[in-house]
Amino acid sequence: MKSVDNYDYLVVGGGIVGISTAWQLKRRCPTARVLLLDKEPRVASHQSGHNSGVVHAGIYYPPGSLKAQFCQRGAAATIDFCRQHKIAYQRCGKLLVATTVVEVERMQSLYQRALGHDVPVELLDSAQLRRQAPNVTGLGAIWVPSTAIVDYRQVAATMLQSFRQLGGEVALGTTVIDALESDREITLITRSEGRRGTLRGNFMIACCGLMADRMVTLLGIQTDFRIVPFRGEYYRLPAKYNDIVAHLIYPIPDPKLPFLGIHLTRMIDGSVTVGPNATLGWKREGYGKFNIDARDIKEMLEFPGFWRAIGRHLGTGLAETKNSWWRPGYLQQVRKYCPQINLSDLLPYPAGVRAQAVMRDGTLADDFLFARSSRSLHVCNAPSPAATAAIPIGEYIGDQVLAS
Repeated sequence: MKSVDNYDYLVVGGGIVGISTAWQLKRRCPTARVLLLDKEPRVASHQSGHNSGVVHAGIYYPPGSLKAQFCQRGAAATIDFCRQHKIAYQRCGKLLVATTVVEVERMQSLYQRALGHDVPVELLDSAQLRRQAPNVTGLGAIWVPSTAIVDYRQVAATMLQSFRQLGGEVALGTTVIDALESDREITLITRSEGRRGTLRGNFMIACCGLMADRMVTLLGIQTDFRIVPFRGEYYRLPAKYNDIVAHLIYPIPDPKLPFLGIHLTRMIDGSVTVGPNATLGWKREGYGKFNIDARDIKEMLEFPGFWRAIGRHLGTGLAETKNSWWRPGYLQQVRKYCPQINLSDLLPYPAGVRAQAVMRDGTLADDFLFARSSRSLHVCNAPSPAATAAIPIGEYIGDQVLAS
C-alpha cells in the first residue's frame, strides 16, 4: 500500500456487516473507490466467526425496532445469497421450549409477537413437543420452521470475493491508530507490518464491533455508551449425539436481557453444540478461559454505566459466572429441556465474545445503534441477529451514506 491513498469510501471492520456494507456500496457506486480494512489477517475473525451460525426468523424483536425491520428481510436475503453462490445451508427449524410456568407465560407473549411480525409459527403443547422432538421435554414450545443454519465465515468470505470482483480493495492486517476529520475529507493513520500509513476518504463507515466505542472516540463524537464484552462459552456434544435433535432447541428468553439463553444448535457440519452462556469478559478479544487486559478493564471500571448495569443484573451475573466455572450448573441449563446429556458429554469448543453496548444509565442496548459525524457513520451496537441481518444493514448504511 502506498503511504497515502485516496478513496471515496473507507469501510473499517472486516466482519460480515462491514463486508456487506463495502460490497453493497461498490454495487451501487461501480466507479467509486471503496476500501475495506481490518486489523486482522483474515475477515470474520471475531463475532462473525464465533457464533451459532443461525439464520434467525425474527420472532423476538420489539415492533418498530431496527432488529424487527432487518431480521426477516435479512433471513430471506441470506438464503438467497447462499443459493446464488452455492453455500450450504439447512432450514432445520427452531423449537423454543418452555420448562416452567413463568416461561409458559413468556412463551404466550412471544407467540403473539411472532404473529404480529407475520412469522410462520405454531404453538405446541407438551405432547406435541415430544412427538416433534422425542429427546426434548417441556411444558410447551413455539415451533419456528423457517429458522436455518449456515457457516457465516463462508458467507463473509464469499461476499468479500464478490466485493473484490467488483473492483473493491481490501487491506487486511491494517490497524487504524488515529483518525482526523475535516470539512473536506477524513484521514486515517494506520499501521501495517510495523509501518505507518495514511488513508484519505470522502466518507468512512466504521463497523468495528468490539472496538466500536474506541473508533467513535478517535473522532471526538459524543456518545453515551461503552462496549462491554460478554464471553459466550460453548461446548460440543460427542458424535453419538449428532441426531439427538433434528431442530435448534432454545429456551424461552428472559425479556429483560438481550441474550437468548443456552441452546442446542445443529451446526452445518452435522455436529451439535451447546451454548452460549453470557459472562462478563475482562478482555475484549479474550477467547481463552483466562483473559485479562488492563486497558479493557480500566475503561469498564471508569464508566458509570458499567456499575449501574452490574447493579441491575447482579443476580443473573453471579449465576452465569458460577455456572461458567462449575460445569454441573451449566449442564443444568441444558438438562431442563434435554435430560439425556451428561457432564462427560460437554466437550471443548471455541468461545465467542459479544460486543455489548452499555448505556450510561446502565441499560444494555438491545437494538442496532448508530452514531455519525459529517463524514463518518459508526455501527455502535450490532448484536444478534446482525449476521442474519447483515445484507439489509448494509443497504441501510448505504442509504444513509449516499443521502449525505
